Amino acid sequence: MAAVDSFQFLYREVSRSCSSYFETLALVGAVYTASRAIVLLGDCCTLVRVHFLPRMVPCRKLTQRYGDWAVIYGASEPVAKAYAEELARHGINIIFVSQDGTSITETAESLTQTYEVETAVVLTDFSQGHAKTKPLKEAMMGKDIGFLVNCVDESLTSPQSLIEVPEQGLLDQVNKNIAVATLMTRLVLPGMVERSRGAVVNISSGACCRPLHGRVTLTAVTGYLDSFSKALHLEYSSRGIFVQSLIPFQMASSGEQPSSSSSSSTSTSEGWFVPKPEVYARHAISTLGVSSRTTGYWPHTLQYGLMRCIPEWIWVLGSRMLFSPS
Repeated sequence: MAAVDSFQFLYREVSRSCSSYFETLALVGAVYTASRAIVLLGDCCTLVRVHFLPRMVPCRKLTQRYGDWAVIYGASEPVAKAYAEELARHGINIIFVSQDGTSITETAESLTQTYEVETAVVLTDFSQGHAKTKPLKEAMMGKDIGFLVNCVDESLTSPQSLIEVPEQGLLDQVNKNIAVATLMTRLVLPGMVERSRGAVVNISSGACCRPLHGRVTLTAVTGYLDSFSKALHLEYSSRGIFVQSLIPFQMASSGEQPSSSSSSSTSTSEGWFVPKPEVYARHAISTLGVSSRTTGYWPHTLQYGLMRCIPEWIWVLGSRMLFSPS
């Protein structure tokens, strides 16, 4: 009886009878650990391939790869303005498309003086109908348009419940960020297809990766631009057109204007994970032709990787707990 009651004896008997199960579980654990290690290694290789190798290995000039001119829609946003300046630094001529020409005109003149490139400003409101596309068509006529950059409206980053958004304001945002961005692509794409080269860059936000509290419109709009870019790349990549979806996270203020292309509309200071738009644009433009969907900035890619590790149900539960009304 003493032997039967001994814990050590029972443990040995149980271990002997379950040894085959232990071996199976150990094998399953080893396979799972190996698979996660392979995924992690693949992510590290992708990080190096997308964000570091293009900046170290010399490549052809952007004008030779894509064309001499770029059309920028949404250049009043700090990140789009910084992207336009980076293109100008590479010798690309710029056509700005905007409804408000005050700040854009100053930006165009500054780029012309600093980088000795040609610039043009097209003032038009596409919401007034198809006839408003004529000024842009005339501005593009005879030019080697190699780039189209669409940028989401930064005012969407301000937290606001959907029922608090004015109806007309909601229609304007949908028209400006979805309809016009799609129309711009439709207008520029035929010339790119004819020349069998070009790049379409849609700058949205990391908000498309996970739902964010109080930013229903931002999540929806950026989700559309992200899906639109992927579908467009699938359809036209075989015809020499490179389509890229840029999904930046938070950015610092640039000058007097705050920039926050992800989840915060407050002015923030520069940091490792919060770059200035100029720094972000310099990194993002190096990924052209390398990745069709990227954050554009390697610390943001680390943030995105951590975000992917969190199951969506945990993300939603955490959001509800953090933002639930008291």
